[in-house]
Amino acid sequence: MCSTCQIPTLDESASDQFAEQLLEVLNHGALATMISIGHRTALFDTLESLPPSTSHEIAEAANLDERYVREWLGAMVTGRIVDYDVLTDRYDLPAAHAACLTRDAAPNNIAAFAQYIPLLGTVEDGIIRCFEEGGGLPYSAFPRFQTVMAEDSAQTVLPALVEHILPLVPGLIEKLHEGIDVLDVGFGRGKALNAMAQAFPESRFAGYEISDEGVRFARAEAEAKGLRNVRFEIVDGADFDDSEAFDLICTFDSVHDQADPDALLRNIRRALRPGGVYLMQDIDASSNVGGNIDHPMGTLLYTISCMHCMTVSLAENGQGLGAMWGVEVAQERLREAGFSSLAIHRLPHDIQNAYFINRKRSA
Repeated sequence: MCSTCQIPTLDESASDQFAEQLLEVLNHGALATMISIGHRTALFDTLESLPPSTSHEIAEAANLDERYVREWLGAMVTGRIVDYDVLTDRYDLPAAHAACLTRDAAPNNIAAFAQYIPLLGTVEDGIIRCFEEGGGLPYSAFPRFQTVMAEDSAQTVLPALVEHILPLVPGLIEKLHEGIDVLDVGFGRGKALNAMAQAFPESRFAGYEISDEGVRFARAEAEAKGLRNVRFEIVDGADFDDSEAFDLICTFDSVHDQADPDALLRNIRRALRPGGVYLMQDIDASSNVGGNIDHPMGTLLYTISCMHCMTVSLAENGQGLGAMWGVEVAQERLREAGFSSLAIHRLPHDIQNAYFINRKRSA
């Protein structure tokens, strides 16, 4: 080594601070898994309904094994989620915390989103292989993802659908009451479509989805609600060839997963009648990493993108846009598909999504 070369001096203070940050990451990652368990077992809901209680009382009320509940409570106490009284050996969920962790708190129930962390951990080995070999993991590798996405949508989309989202299109609510033809592409479990079919009985609704499970669930829900103005079909969004068949077409958080999103967008435009509207809900982010540094959900969304949205597209030899394709790229793809009239809206309750309103010009 040359005598004039200098070895950079380690800033030990900065290194210690970063080590503390990493320990915090490990604790928070573990806590996210335990929060997911608390949500799925309804322990947060149980705690909200109880006065300060012992682990035995909590386990009995939740109909769960006490030993597991007690260990879970240990994580909740050390994670500063649940309060613990050392003298009485009782646990209590503060009201301010319940407002972010229980089903009654929806759409502010963050516990539902914590499910993504352990869920994505189940495919880590497969994702590592993709890092090494390329390609992707198919939808079949994610048996619970559609369930969690449906719950996510039930918190963010469904409560706001009729009152806030659909009114983003001037005059749309009146037309839905009068009766129009509506299509939802990539409907997941069909909750949004069934909600619209129930709210607007004079309109006719169709849903296209590639998942057998999603179609079965949607049909069962529609039957349970007695809906006769909605149908669900197994159709690939890149392949359907309807021409001027619909007045409104919706996609809720589904375009960026597609193997061929450009074909989907072209098909949507072709399927719209002149003057028809395409309502696209998708992730509100920048197409550039630098624009997402301060995004409140940036790390989570890039992780979900890498370990689900991007990989399911690449598994079909697709483009692999991913959830963080961003508003700029979305606008470009919409223009390339032939949409020239575009407006973008955000809703105060929703920090995750943007709503793209595209109108097909009348002939």
